[in-house]
Amino acid sequence: MATPAPAPSLRLLLLLLPLLAVAGALSHPAHEFCAVGGDAAGCGGGGDGTRILIKGGTVVNAHRAEEADVYIEDGVVVAVRPNIPVGADNVRVIDATGKYVMPGGIDPHTHLEMEFMGTVTIDDFFSGHAAALAGGTTMHIDFVIPVNGNLTAGLESYKHKAAKAAMDYGFHMAITKWNDEVAREMEVMVKEHGINSFKFFMAYKGSLMVTDDLLLQGLQKCKSLGALAMVHAENGDAVAEGQQRMIDLGITGPEGHALSRPPILEGEATARAIRLAKFINTPLYVVHVMSIDAMDEIAKAKREGQRVIGEPVVSGLVLDDSWLWDPDFTIASKYVMSPPIREAGHGKALQAALSSGILQLVGTDHCTFNSTQKAFGSDDFRKIPNGVNGLEERMHIIWDSMVETGKISVTDYVRVTSTECAKIFNIFPRKGAILEGSDADIIILNPERSFVMGAHTHHSRSNTNVYEGRKGKGMVEITISRGRVVWEDGILNLAPGSGRYVMMPPFGYIFDGIEKSDAIYRASLRAPVQRGKAGA
Repeated sequence: MATPAPAPSLRLLLLLLPLLAVAGALSHPAHEFCAVGGDAAGCGGGGDGTRILIKGGTVVNAHRAEEADVYIEDGVVVAVRPNIPVGADNVRVIDATGKYVMPGGIDPHTHLEMEFMGTVTIDDFFSGHAAALAGGTTMHIDFVIPVNGNLTAGLESYKHKAAKAAMDYGFHMAITKWNDEVAREMEVMVKEHGINSFKFFMAYKGSLMVTDDLLLQGLQKCKSLGALAMVHAENGDAVAEGQQRMIDLGITGPEGHALSRPPILEGEATARAIRLAKFINTPLYVVHVMSIDAMDEIAKAKREGQRVIGEPVVSGLVLDDSWLWDPDFTIASKYVMSPPIREAGHGKALQAALSSGILQLVGTDHCTFNSTQKAFGSDDFRKIPNGVNGLEERMHIIWDSMVETGKISVTDYVRVTSTECAKIFNIFPRKGAILEGSDADIIILNPERSFVMGAHTHHSRSNTNVYEGRKGKGMVEITISRGRVVWEDGILNLAPGSGRYVMMPPFGYIFDGIEKSDAIYRASLRAPVQRGKAGA
């Protein structure tokens, strides 16, 4: 399906902003974007962009909600207390009466402009950021993919991609092979480049997948560096066997994707990764938990005191796999992601695990491809690029499905969408909070407004949306990024290149006490035993 050409007024904007230019990719009305350098006050901005006073709202942090005003200056929260006077004339006052004032969302799991399965994800570091900010997310952490296994080359590539960034971002690093040079580069990434997490793919045999011996070495290195090990948990060998089984049965459509990689394979890999992390005694982060099988393994490990973080994603929480059986390939293929969206029942169980704390934070795995790219696998589901959208939708869907239904409180909402991520990746309270000294990344949410989602309104470059037609309650009306109003009244006011890279230091809270537990383990060994020589 061809993407419509931009409107003439938008073509003018693209000429003004060459970094936006991807032929025919944007199909949104020109009024949704404001020209850089235009009048800020009339374009959703905050006057000179440096002083804002938010009055009359309910300020929500993960630890409490309170009636208070918020004063912002030079991109930083200066004061949070009731009845702050307006003071200077050049302060923009925003009335938040009856609304929630909350930290901007932090998405821990995205793939922007990623080369994958013979193509590149359709959203880059500008269109992805436009979508994020329109949806109330003010920071994300993307995954750097090494170039032929080389971490430094991968990082340089992603720095170039992120030159057009319009909001703050950080990086995880994938590990796709192992040798002494990779181990050395990991240390450089942590100590010099602010990367404190490394991802290991247990799936995608023949491309990204790592074997258990590599995973063990990686876990050990992560522990020594104070970096968090992350895993995509599916049994890659069994998935390859399952895929061939489906092809042999003549099942070549999108439904074959789900059938070839059932929940048991996600559960097995999750259990294996957890046990290997326990053997090394290092924390583990399991990305995109999609099934009861994986969630149960995480719950068991946490009951036993192991340091395991489980990350569900929006699609796994609210969708089911019935769409993969749709007779229209364009519809069915847009739901193909890995691990797959599961059958009805898994999502509700994951929601319960999120509300009870078994799962700790929500990501998106935003990895978008348009219908033309998805059609690469029209005759073979193995060639359908894996990935769905979610950057723009996450904050609204979690509010509607979890807060409006009473499953979590407003403070828990802030925790699972922002604060927990900031804490895990060691950037709290600079991020993930509205406290004095925190970055002024703030959203104002109106709990009484409703939304309708779809490709005709979203800001992703994809021409499809897995949440098409979804309706709900709770609308982000204003997004503030580092003290600048970037989304207001349905208008984005963005500048490519204005985003800032956030370095994330090692040894976050989840490493607290590791050395003590190692010492207890060594003391428990009762070894080596002193023995005389045999036969003496």
